Amino acid sequence: EKLKNLLELLPEHDLPEDLKSKHCKRCVVVGSGGILHGSELGHLLNQFDIVIRLNDAPVQGYTDHVGNKTTIRMTYPEGAPLSEHEYPPASLFVAVLFKSVDFNWLEAMVKNETL
Repeated sequence: EKLKNLLELLPEHDLPEDLKSKHCKRCVVVGSGGILHGSELGHLLNQFDIVIRLNDAPVQGYTDHVGNKTTIRMTYPEGAPLSEHEYPPASLFVAVLFKSVDFNWLEAMVKNETL
């Protein structure tokens, strides 16, 4: 019931049209473990059609190694990046909710309340 009420507060329930229309031919998931540091693979990662970033893995300051393209950012609420620069306007933020406190967080965010 809580989830149903929360979903009704959200402005949309589906993927944005630009993501729905993409034919995901080449996707890459970039984690936050630091294994790419020093790799200088940023230019290669930027060539993927969809770049999914996990948790709060920073992009700014590391673009030579991790690229600068973010199509989707997936994280638990407590793993969400704190810097607004890690949320490009053309990307989609996906909150992965599974604990009751996660749903409380989302409700507070939607209602602009303090948690």
